[in-house]
Amino acid sequence: MAANIFWELISDSKKYGAEQIEWLTNELTKKTSKEIIQFEIEFQNKMVQSYTSSLWGAAYVIMGGCSDDGFDYFRGWLISRGEEVFNQALKNPEFLAGFLTEDYLQEDEFAPQLEEMLLAASDAYTYQKTGTYEYNDSANTEFLNELEAHGYNFEPMDIEIDWVEEDLEVRYPLLWARFGEEPLI
Repeated sequence: MAANIFWELISDSKKYGAEQIEWLTNELTKKTSKEIIQFEIEFQNKMVQSYTSSLWGAAYVIMGGCSDDGFDYFRGWLISRGEEVFNQALKNPEFLAGFLTEDYLQEDEFAPQLEEMLLAASDAYTYQKTGTYEYNDSANTEFLNELEAHGYNFEPMDIEIDWVEEDLEVRYPLLWARFGEEPLI
């Protein structure tokens, strides 16, 4: 799946607000299994692209701490916001200080984490194979095998954190002013 088609699906899904992931998953069930796999590969590429120390530091300030899983959910949310927001945040994480306004936070009940985004493609694939969204071990194994067959590998990602908590106020002054004393989580 080309990146532009991936981002079109994300853009279309945003129109559904709180039902964004439900809509996206449902749309993916209408695709071929190969297209679902391609969507997941594109999604995983975005997860890898956003696995940066700089973005993790920003997430840490926004949420008042950020575990490995929390950073995955944060990046899932960031991808769900669309191509422009994703790219702006990668280029300059301080962009999020202006993006996450009070008005925006009233509209986006999931900000700044969206665990369900990580499961949209696998849930759609499971539905195609079993007729239900409920987790199915054999469907999940088949999904993972299909990803590998299409060239996706599950190499662990390494990251070197280039910040310490005490330096975050100086490194992210806009985010710190907005969330340092009152993080979202």
